[in-house]
Amino acid sequence: MCGIVGYVGPQPALEVIVDGLARLEYRGYDSAGVAVLTDGKLDTEKRAGKLANLRAALEQTPRDADGIGIGHTRWATHGAPNDLNAHPHVDNDRRVAVIHNGIIENFAALRLELEERGCKFSSETDTEVAAHLISEELKDRGDDDLAAAMRAVCRRLEGAFTLVAMFVGDPDLVVAARRNSPLVVGRGDGENFLASDVAAFIAHTRDAIELGQDQVVELRRDAVTVTDYDGNPVDVREYHVNWDASAAEKGGYDYFMLKEIVEQPKAVYETLLGRVGVDGTLTLDEMRLAPSDLRDIEKIVIIACGTSYHAGLIAKYAIEHWCRIPCEVEVASEFRYRDPILNRQTLVIGISQSGESMDTLMAVRYAREQQARVLAICNVNGSTIPRESDGVLYTHAGPEVGVAATKTFLTQLIACYLIGLYLAQVRGLKFGDEINAVIAQLANMPEQVERVLATVEPVRNLARTLSDASTVLFLGRHVGYPVALEGALKLKELAYMHAEAFAAGELKHGPIALIEKDLPVVVVVPSREGRGVLHDKIVSNIQEIRARGARTIVIAEEGDETVRPFADELIEVPAVPTLLQPIVATVPLQVFACELALAKGNDVDQPRNLAKSVTVE
Repeated sequence: MCGIVGYVGPQPALEVIVDGLARLEYRGYDSAGVAVLTDGKLDTEKRAGKLANLRAALEQTPRDADGIGIGHTRWATHGAPNDLNAHPHVDNDRRVAVIHNGIIENFAALRLELEERGCKFSSETDTEVAAHLISEELKDRGDDDLAAAMRAVCRRLEGAFTLVAMFVGDPDLVVAARRNSPLVVGRGDGENFLASDVAAFIAHTRDAIELGQDQVVELRRDAVTVTDYDGNPVDVREYHVNWDASAAEKGGYDYFMLKEIVEQPKAVYETLLGRVGVDGTLTLDEMRLAPSDLRDIEKIVIIACGTSYHAGLIAKYAIEHWCRIPCEVEVASEFRYRDPILNRQTLVIGISQSGESMDTLMAVRYAREQQARVLAICNVNGSTIPRESDGVLYTHAGPEVGVAATKTFLTQLIACYLIGLYLAQVRGLKFGDEINAVIAQLANMPEQVERVLATVEPVRNLARTLSDASTVLFLGRHVGYPVALEGALKLKELAYMHAEAFAAGELKHGPIALIEKDLPVVVVVPSREGRGVLHDKIVSNIQEIRARGARTIVIAEEGDETVRPFADELIEVPAVPTLLQPIVATVPLQVFACELALAKGNDVDQPRNLAKSVTVE
């Protein structure tokens, strides 16, 4: 989940690298550092804290760096977030510099082995082991072949990692390796780039190369060479990124999250774009499963983490309703450890914004080992989970820099609906006109989200009045329950406050004991038309908690006057079909959490202890 940048070319390396790190700081901001060559010597600078601390240090000691360098923003795993543990790490002779994303699981044994040979360590990290091993390998080989040394070291390492190294003995070369951790190459004109995310080099080139599992890349000004860990040449996939640098800029907003909330109507539209073929049938981005395979499916299991898990919970309602197939939703980090029952008639749907979430990736791999079919929902083209799946639906939401998911959640919902309809189509459970009717409803969602965004100023005002609250509870029924879970998660992530969500029917089975005077309780009310029975039951829940002194904050569809007498605060959203209500009901909760966090003085783009893509287990 760390940010990695590498560069070889004619431009001042420090400028390119620091600019790239600024675009990747959302991936980790415990510390940051760079390594460049200055007059043929290795020159490093690193600082704990955010990138601004590194910038200040670089300004204090200007250097005229050569056109090669590597940079890193860290989310701490091994070792506290301080200057010593910040990357890059170097060998004892300062000939090799290494940056790293992931975890080297056998680092303790390797470190002990190195220390017994007299190696001196200056940090607590697992990364430094790699720097010393590469240095030793270069000395043993005696040929200054950094790529060969990297391959030899990677064969000894266990775990998930991306390693990037530079070496004073070859001043025009950066070498990198990946295993279960993101890495992409940017191909320029007389210059080349490495990064954990294309956002790092998008201002320079949109031509990218997708690196596969257990591959090593050698980066020079005029050449990119990719091999496996044994040194054999491998085929690579090149692609063109379809968004530019401006998409990753704040665009006049104070925070990326504010911008990304406003971008949601466009993101939903982009996810829907081009899904219906000329023959009226739905298509996914890539599908390597035959219709007969999908007709054989007897059970669906959705695996995801965090916000993506909430999208999966909503997908369960839609898929079971449209397809009449049993659907389970699993927290990916727990999935493979409970010995789940999977077979060739199981379809596993993995949802991951980045396509690199380690818990979800390992669950996908486990599913493949059990012969299950796998579909992916992902936002990042060419990432690992889509590559290792039988099919993929990309959300096309564009870059999301804010750590807390907003537009990627809404687009994941759209993707889940599309997969549900696709399965109904393939299995012959819905006629074309029925599918087209739902698609037409989905096509109306960007406009409905626009309507919500145009009316959220009272939500902002409400959030500011609750900045001193210690707890907020959320209630929901049917698809409103996952919406409540997502609202609670957003408050935890951004406002650092206690927030819990409950299925409203469970209130009387224990949680009602939490209700006390002035406790804010957010209630997501089902459609009166679509789920009348549940609507009336949750209105009763609202009366129960209000009678006990709670402050009721009610999200209900426009025109629902039955809830107004029991709502201390009423947030109205457009009336839409029941299964699609999460698309509009989630938006006020995003705004609510964001504004409350800002009122507390928090950084909503980079919440403490969190990173955008969790690439370690």
